[in-house]
Amino acid sequence: MLVGKRFFFVGIGGSGMMPLAMILAGRGALVAGSDRSLDAGRVPAKFDALKALGIALHPQDGSGVVSADQTVVASAAVEGSVPDMIAAARIGAARMTRAELNALLFNQAALSIGVAGTSGKSTVTGMIGWILHACGRDPTVMNGAVMKNFVAPHAPFASALVGDPATYVSEVDESDGSIALYDPRIAVLNNVSLDHKSLEELRTLFGDFSAKARATVVNVGDAEAAALAVTLDRDRLTTVAIGRPADLTAENLAPEPFAIGFDLITGDTRRRVRLAVPGAHNVANALAAIAACVAAGVGLDDAVEAITGFTGLRRRFELVGEAGGVAVIDDFGHNPDKIAATLATLHAFPGRVLALFQPHGYGPLKVMRRELVATFVEHLAADDVLVLPDPVYQGGTVAREVGSAEIAADVAVSGRQALHIPDRAAAAAHLVATARPGDRIVVMGARDDTLSLLANEMVERLRG
Repeated sequence: MLVGKRFFFVGIGGSGMMPLAMILAGRGALVAGSDRSLDAGRVPAKFDALKALGIALHPQDGSGVVSADQTVVASAAVEGSVPDMIAAARIGAARMTRAELNALLFNQAALSIGVAGTSGKSTVTGMIGWILHACGRDPTVMNGAVMKNFVAPHAPFASALVGDPATYVSEVDESDGSIALYDPRIAVLNNVSLDHKSLEELRTLFGDFSAKARATVVNVGDAEAAALAVTLDRDRLTTVAIGRPADLTAENLAPEPFAIGFDLITGDTRRRVRLAVPGAHNVANALAAIAACVAAGVGLDDAVEAITGFTGLRRRFELVGEAGGVAVIDDFGHNPDKIAATLATLHAFPGRVLALFQPHGYGPLKVMRRELVATFVEHLAADDVLVLPDPVYQGGTVAREVGSAEIAADVAVSGRQALHIPDRAAAAAHLVATARPGDRIVVMGARDDTLSLLANEMVERLRG
């Protein structure tokens, strides 16, 4: 189907675009693309990895869109005024959104596993992909984050795994409504909470998605997800939860700084499991992944054995380094649930938390202002320090009604230490200067690969 077909990705370095481009290239398509970050010289190693796969890269000036035979792929965030989009319209090239193309590949697979929810999608997708791979099932995996298990010299940015087209595992996105495009054989629903859309919209999107599947896995430890589970056909439903009745239950959690153990209970059987990733939220993620793989025909014991070898994702509570008794952690936390999970994981052990949170846009800040503030107030300790640089901005039209200053002020008024330091480098320097032995610095945010570079720079400064 794809061999020899031509695709041009506008924004090819994006977290959802890059793995899809890698899958197409791996299946014999002729892939090219452009990216503002490439033009700006940001994260060159990522674009070198794409070039090594035979993907041609062009400036984002329209020069790479040259034939009506090309299908031009762009995310919903790419505006029509971008030169590549203007060129596509001028020459009559077919256009697809990233979600439309991914859903096309997903829906064509005999075994399609879609992972949905406000938080944990990438981790559960990576866990499922690893279990299936370890059990010899050769899946294709489309992820929004680099899966450490699949990183290799030839695949330094392994956010995709190119395997059998008949087995397709993908996270599915509710933020733009594109989750409605997917027809999963197996659906996973982690949780439902405020992020990009209202709860009413999310309930409809997640409910419709879950009801389509032949088998659905729901984390009933989440109140909203549990309410949705009640509406589903029980014969096609597998429930998971921590510390409450479900088909797969976890008890006796034993946290470690960068791992966690628990008892997995299924019926009358109890198994002890140790994950190589930390936090109670990852126990919930593992339950969902195990249940999905069992629904796909993997033996329970095989799935449990495989999950212990899952080494995590980049930017998901990733220890970057330690210096002077201070640990630096890189994390994707950007919505209330994710931030709460990260802070709870840190506070399971002694030591101050010094948090740098870069919001991933002005729009999300406006939607989540109250919930973000409440999360920081509840989960930061009195001696913790929070600094917020200005939100990430990489071009385009945006309303700036709520910024980092408003969030910091709200948190500070509520009795926690929060500062707005507009320049990100200055914000990082403040935390490095503030740090003392026993502290943990955590860098949080989304939609900006350079946050990982910043975290590495902070380790080097601490060493200096």
